[in-house]
Amino acid sequence: MNQIKTCKRCLYRSDHPLGLIINDDGLCSGCIIHEEKDTLDWDYKWDRLEKLVEPYRSLDTRLYDCVVPVTGGQDSYYIVHIVKEKLGLNPLLVSYNKYWNTPLGIKNLANLRIKFNCDIVLQNINPLSVKKIVKETLRKMGSIYWHCIAGQTVFPVQTAVRYKIPLIIWGAHQGMEQVGMFSHKHEVEMTRRYRKDHDLMGFEADDLVGHFNSISEQDIWQYRYPDDKSLNDIGVRGIYLNNYVRWDPKSQHESMIKMYGYKTSKFSRTFDCYDYVDCYNYMNLHDKIKFLKNGYSKVTDHATREIRHGRLRREYASELCRFYEKIPIKYDSLFNEWLGTKPNGLDFILSKNINTKYYKSYINPVVTDKINVKESDVGSVFLCNSSLNDDQEEGYITIGKGYS
Repeated sequence: MNQIKTCKRCLYRSDHPLGLIINDDGLCSGCIIHEEKDTLDWDYKWDRLEKLVEPYRSLDTRLYDCVVPVTGGQDSYYIVHIVKEKLGLNPLLVSYNKYWNTPLGIKNLANLRIKFNCDIVLQNINPLSVKKIVKETLRKMGSIYWHCIAGQTVFPVQTAVRYKIPLIIWGAHQGMEQVGMFSHKHEVEMTRRYRKDHDLMGFEADDLVGHFNSISEQDIWQYRYPDDKSLNDIGVRGIYLNNYVRWDPKSQHESMIKMYGYKTSKFSRTFDCYDYVDCYNYMNLHDKIKFLKNGYSKVTDHATREIRHGRLRREYASELCRFYEKIPIKYDSLFNEWLGTKPNGLDFILSKNINTKYYKSYINPVVTDKINVKESDVGSVFLCNSSLNDDQEEGYITIGKGYS
């Protein structure tokens, strides 16, 4: 059995779920690829991007030049800013409804399409089908977020085929940014295989249909990736902006806050106020499941990113992670109410997904070391200008509303 190693610069281990290599000097592949950001000629890379998108620019202003996936959180504002304001393209925005929307996320999404004056297509899959899929993926692979990732990665491709728009523009490639799966020089593009193997944990929608559950063809067909003929007939391709723009989520978000009024929120389980403000579950129940299965939570991803950008010392980052990982999750009662499950039933399912490599039992799987970090000491360098529940009682907004 291979010994688990930890990168000497960041907090990632050699057993990272996306795959990670640690070299003889003790540096992980993610840190090594991150170093490219300081050596590449980004003016040259930008020139390559402009030349790449030029053939897709329509002479008819009534037609769309590209498809851009967006949400009410993460990097959506920055992506649309680059696409529309810097490249001068006319994008069709697309967004998959995960049904766990916060009021803040709905406001961010409405503000996005208003500030950038873009058309948007929303996908609202039958909520009964979504609930059946969540129950099955929770039981089968210990994931409540499979349907979100599946929908967010397939709906833009389906839209590109449906509207005959060949170019899809994504933000950052997760495998590159986190674990250095590819070099920026590779200029890797969207693939069906990466989506299945990494985003979807090896399970396509058809794998969920079986004799021992209630999921049918009617429930999963909208999560099915278009066939090769459909893609080739249109010439669909998906590019990642982090191949052409020096990617730094913290500075990008702060620019979007100033320029377009992007709203942020404090989380209980991380110091980052910028990501996933559109979802009640990502930084709560989903994060808890990630911790039980992989031995670390989202705060480790945030801390590792900040270490690599030189804004956080590794020793202090470790303290931060131990601090935040101990904090109980919120909003699990909302999830149980939505899904129709009981707390003890959810706990039973979670107990079945514990990775015993990290934890012996579900009772108290978190780190219990004494640490030297106080809650008041952390998060001060991130800007919090709102809250998840602004102007709204707690509860999912299942269908988005527009805000003026």
